[in-house]
This record gives sequence, C-alpha cells and structure tokens, in this order.
Amino acid sequence: MRLLVIHQNFPGQFKHLVQAWQHCPGWDVRAIGRDTAPGLPGFANLIRYQPARGGRPDQHPYLRTMENAVLHGQAVARVLLKLKQQGWRPDTILAHPGWGETLYAKDVFPDARLVHYCEWYYGAEGAAGESDLGFDPEFPATFDDRARIRTWNALHTLNLEHCDQGVTPTRWQWQQHPLAYRDKIAVIHEGIDTDRLGPDPAAWIKTPSGNVLKAGDPVITYVARNLEPYRGFHIFMRALEKIQQQHPTCHAVIVGGDDVSYGRRPPEAKTWREHMLREVTFDPARTHFMGKLPYADYARVLQVSAAHVYLTYPFVLSWSLLEAMACGCQVIASNTAPVREAMEHNRNGWLLRFDDVDAIAHAGAQALARRADLLRQNAMHTSIRYGTDKGIAAYTRLLQDRLRPPSAGAAIRRQNIEDITGATSP
Repeated sequence: MRLLVIHQNFPGQFKHLVQAWQHCPGWDVRAIGRDTAPGLPGFANLIRYQPARGGRPDQHPYLRTMENAVLHGQAVARVLLKLKQQGWRPDTILAHPGWGETLYAKDVFPDARLVHYCEWYYGAEGAAGESDLGFDPEFPATFDDRARIRTWNALHTLNLEHCDQGVTPTRWQWQQHPLAYRDKIAVIHEGIDTDRLGPDPAAWIKTPSGNVLKAGDPVITYVARNLEPYRGFHIFMRALEKIQQQHPTCHAVIVGGDDVSYGRRPPEAKTWREHMLREVTFDPARTHFMGKLPYADYARVLQVSAAHVYLTYPFVLSWSLLEAMACGCQVIASNTAPVREAMEHNRNGWLLRFDDVDAIAHAGAQALARRADLLRQNAMHTSIRYGTDKGIAAYTRLLQDRLRPPSAGAAIRRQNIEDITGATSP
C-alpha cells in the first residue's frame, strides 16, 4: 500500500493512524503538510509546502476562503507533480480537504483513490438549534454570515464531488452533509488514546501562580483549543462566577489559547478571555489560565478534575470531551446534538441547556461536593467505543476496500459504522 496523507496541520486527526501505518509491513506512508504544521516525531516522510502568496486584501469577503483554497491546492499540486516526476505514485490519498489541498490531486494522480476526511458542512439554512450558524441568540447570524457560509460550502461541495470515499467521525457530522453525498461517507471516529488515559489518584498539576492541585481537590476544569463562544467559553465564565460564590475553596483550571478557531473575534477586545474578564467577577487566586499545554500536562489536568465542563454549539465534537470521559471525569455538558451522540443525561454525565448559566453553576457546585462514581464509570466505559484500536482497524479496512469486490466493500463500510458508533449504517 502506497499511502499519501495530506493535512495542512499534519498530523492533525491522523496522528494515531499514521503512527500505526508507518510500521505496517508492505506499507509506504508519506505525508504532505504546510510549513507551519507541527509534524510527527519519528515520522520522517513529511513534505512541507508553502502557498506562493497570501490572499489579496481586496478580494471579495465571500471569496477569501476559496482564494486561499486555490492557493493551497496549487502549492500541494506542485508537490504532487514532483513526486510523480520522481516515479512515486500513491495507491490512496487520505486527506483533510478543508483548506483546499486536494483540489487538484485527481488531476495529478487520476488513478489514486481519494479519501476525504469530511469534518463539517456548514448549514446556511439550518434553523436555530439544528446547526452552528444562528444557534447562539447572543451572536445572531447576519445575511452576510449566511451568504459567506453558502459560498464557503462551494469548496466543501467540490471536495465531496471529486473524492472517491468520504469519512467523518460522528453520525451528527455525517448528517450535516447534503443527502446526495451521504452514501459515500462512512462514519468512523479516528480514536482517542484510551490506553494512555484514565483516572490517576496520584495526579497533580502546578499552576502558573505556583498552586499545586491534586486529584481529589475541588477543581473544576474547562478545555478548548481556543477560548471562544463556539465552545461556550462565555457561558462557562458566567457559571464560574456563581460556582466560586457557592464553593469558596474550589479552583478553576482553564486550558486553551486566545486565538479564534471558529466564529468571529470580540468587537471591543483583543481576545474573548479579555472580553469576559471585563464582564464577570471571580477570584483570580483560584482561577488559573493555563494556555495551551503539551498533551501529558493536559491529560493530568483531566485527571485532577473533580468536575469538567464541556460546552459547544451544534458543531464538531471535540476530542477533549471523549478524553475527559476516558479519564473518568464528572462531565457537565451542553445538551446539544453532537454531545448527545456520546453522552446520556444522568447515565455518563449531565446534559444541560447550553446557555443555562444557573443550571450549569448548580451542577458544577454539586459535582465538586460529591463524586458520582457510577456516572464516572459509565463515562469511561463509553469512551472505549472511541479507542484508537477501533479507529485504526476501521480506517485500515476502509483503505483496503479497493482491494476487495464491491459487495465486500459495502459490507466493510457498514461494519465500520456499527463498530465505531454502535448504530446501524446510515
């Protein structure tokens, strides 16, 4: 198997997969990532690319994403052409196409099987509560927002049209894609490292201010790639103010950067953290902003947690929720569609309305006061469904489909969905 993995931020979601495949006998695994990609320790076959230029500042706002996609696609096409000239041709290309990298992959390697990671398809027409756009009444969607998203979906539609196979992590994400393309998208979660995650009664962390917090202490945690409304940061901070009033000795540990991954920046502040610090009152001696952490340090935060808050718009489900469940956290989460795929209220955590600050604060204070061991055990049991062993096995079968008769391939795709989600095929 000659496999080419393409991801702007390589390895991205493919980390565990590539780590496994690079050691498979008979597999030649190579990768393409941007010059800013973190790379993967121990993996030497990464080729980096850089777009020839940035997008033009005078480009129509609706077309900026598409222009950037073309620039990324051209840069990757040049790398592909060089590989072809060197005599290397992939059997399969596995890619996250969200930045446009594979727009011209089929023009260079028409016989390669192109498998796309279909992370999200924006819902420009979705009613509030069904998709991310317009979900939060605090930030209503404008006509320009809807028009920009509709235009942005042109890239995602192109990606769906020219791939041979799609794969998406959850049924919720699968349901966001147009009906016409769903039959070519398998539901397979890439997996979290459940072998490395789990409770640790001896776990401890040191905060930037020098506090040492240990497992068993009254610690409430919140994690996001970046602290922003899409992941409910504004709701959490309002709840935290109330939690600290109800529980005078608890500490809050907040992990995440100050950039914006999704949505827009605050209108009158540099970051959403700065914006919320102007709004809420809290005890700075008991509130610890950790920034972005190395994985081992982040895992210890989850192991120290006595109550973990996960809030999200109806959007991509974060690894952090599943990793918190794997660590046996008492999870307080938003009752939004992607979360309901992994959690059930009062079985493996608590599901509350996304914007119900009082309810979230009350649940947080209650979780700090007592350990709901059955919920924690059920959360850990649920996380096993999302282990890397299952993700690697299902992805491997998917990539090997082209070597099987069509009927066998269809059966494999159905089994992929059943293995990872516990549900029947879409």
